[in-house]
Amino acid sequence: MLAALPFAALASGLHDTGEALAQARDALELAWLVAAGAAGEALRQAERRAEEAEHTREETARRRANEERLRIARELHDSLTHQISVIKVQAEVAVHVARKRGEQVPEALLVIQEAGREATRELRATLQALRDDDTTPPRGLDHVPELVERARTIGLDATLTVEGQRHDVPAAVSRTVYRIVQESLTNIARHASAATASVRIDYRPDALAIRVDDDGKATPDTVPVPGVGLLGMRERVTALGGRLRAAPRGEGGFTVHAELPVDRTS
Repeated sequence: MLAALPFAALASGLHDTGEALAQARDALELAWLVAAGAAGEALRQAERRAEEAEHTREETARRRANEERLRIARELHDSLTHQISVIKVQAEVAVHVARKRGEQVPEALLVIQEAGREATRELRATLQALRDDDTTPPRGLDHVPELVERARTIGLDATLTVEGQRHDVPAAVSRTVYRIVQESLTNIARHASAATASVRIDYRPDALAIRVDDDGKATPDTVPVPGVGLLGMRERVTALGGRLRAAPRGEGGFTVHAELPVDRTS
């Protein structure tokens, strides 16, 4: 272009070689600007196509994950609901027969009956939550009193104390609190041989604290064996950026203490 442009200028009737070179230089600068603009636009288009391809891959992965989640939810619902339904029906038949005969219904039988109903409701709610991640969890802070009341029906002297000024918390935090209390009271009933249990929920400006204590057989020398329930609690708390401590108390019994951060500005 450096050689051709001056000759083109001279051939067009321009006899001043210096002016021909100047015009050739100006044309070359303009050509460079056009080329740079075209290269920049091509680069932007390539980046846009790469972003669209990445977005498409993410959408595909998300869709497959949702499909797998729904498949697992259906399998769990079908298998567990059948077994729980059998237990619930058998308990209801036993209660009906006992009442028909005028006999006193054992308290344990009533607890099994109610537990079967609650398990069925939770399975349905879990299936719905897995179908739609944006669905507000059906169990949360508002249902903690029901857990405490249910613990009383099996002979455990359970109490609930709420401290601080109550405020709205994210759905994930609310659900985690419910699961912590549920798992803690279940472990107390199954393993602790405890007579009393206390649930304390403390609303703080930037956090929510949950503490569950019992007077069971655990001692400071006891090495707790982390089961699936405890591991699940720890995973839930860690996922929310919180802290969990589960250990025997100095005065005897066991304590579960969790602190969950709460962003009230979001």
